Amino acid sequence: MSFIALAAALAAILAAPGRTEADRGADAARRPLQVLEFSGVQPGWKVGEYTPGGGYFTRLLSPAVGPAGHVYAYPPDEIVRLLPRHLADARAGAAAAPLRNVTVVTGATAAFAAPEALDLVFTAQNYHDLHTRFAPPGAAAAFNAAVFRALKPGGTYVVVDHRGDEPDRLHRIDPAQVRREAEAAGFRFEAAGDQLANPADPRTASVFDPAVRGRTDQFMLRFRKPGPGP
Repeated sequence: MSFIALAAALAAILAAPGRTEADRGADAARRPLQVLEFSGVQPGWKVGEYTPGGGYFTRLLSPAVGPAGHVYAYPPDEIVRLLPRHLADARAGAAAAPLRNVTVVTGATAAFAAPEALDLVFTAQNYHDLHTRFAPPGAAAAFNAAVFRALKPGGTYVVVDHRGDEPDRLHRIDPAQVRREAEAAGFRFEAAGDQLANPADPRTASVFDPAVRGRTDQFMLRFRKPGPGP
């Protein structure tokens, strides 16, 4: 796809119906065009979204994969038990998605899966939760193994998160740790993106601190399951 065609396609995704005013207000900070471009998502792809939260990326991935594609929003049981609204939010996000191509799938983090093989597994600002006190022991290793199984050979795994340390207290994680854990599951590291970087963030405050909320230093990592591409 040419740069002009790609830019037009991404602009159409941002303008898709179903996106909320809150979504559009968050775009400047969350830089969805850069995130989608980094992920490599394509029309027709089958995507698994781990912990969709309020559905911000659900409503972007839906038009990105188009009517021939599908998005499986996966709010894990461990989070839903603590915060039941996450399941309601996922269902609302699916209902509001621009296309009727989103299905909510629930289950344990270690059992992450979809009804069909996936081209992309995407998670934004959630990987660090695999290392909090609320996660079962070995959650990160179990989740990465489940993602590996869920993807087609050549499939893509993208992690976006807050850069830093102390996942349990600050809700941040070192990208080097994410890379080690994904590679231990069999993934090949493909690229790191700094489009969400913010050097002004000292990385010493919780991501929920009003002083940094919405302006944290974030990273993007892209991994590939060995095999021919989708």
